[in-house]
Amino acid sequence: MNKITSSWALNDTLLNRNLTFPLDEDTYGFEIRFVRQIIGVQPITPLPDQPEYIKGVINLRGQIIPIIDIRLRFGKAEKSYDERTCIIILDIMEMTVGVIVDSVSEVVTITDESITIAPEFKGVDSRFIRGIGRIDENAYILINCAELVVPES
Repeated sequence: MNKITSSWALNDTLLNRNLTFPLDEDTYGFEIRFVRQIIGVQPITPLPDQPEYIKGVINLRGQIIPIIDIRLRFGKAEKSYDERTCIIILDIMEMTVGVIVDSVSEVVTITDESITIAPEFKGVDSRFIRGIGRIDENAYILINCAELVVPES
């Protein structure tokens, strides 16, 4: 895996740290360096003529933020939002986006040595996966955050 090359790499408290969340039977993770904050679900203003996974926008303290439902982005079944559902606000490639997840688990440290490249599976879009992290017997699907904001072709 590539080492983090941004100025964030200088901050050891962020290096190799991932915010994890469950999605069906698996556990996924965002690099903590992209996470700005976690908020509860709030009213979302729908936008016309958008892909299904783009739920709309929210107004967060005067900033308009597009909202993506991670389940729909990954081609999973939609799920009703409940009290554990939250929005993870990410700053990716000079863009701020909110990602709806079922719940948030914990922040884990996964060293580069514990990350393997995701295997290629027929019918599975691996562009969203930057690798599979391992801690003891647990596996974490680490998300390539930049791909979340790239429109489908």
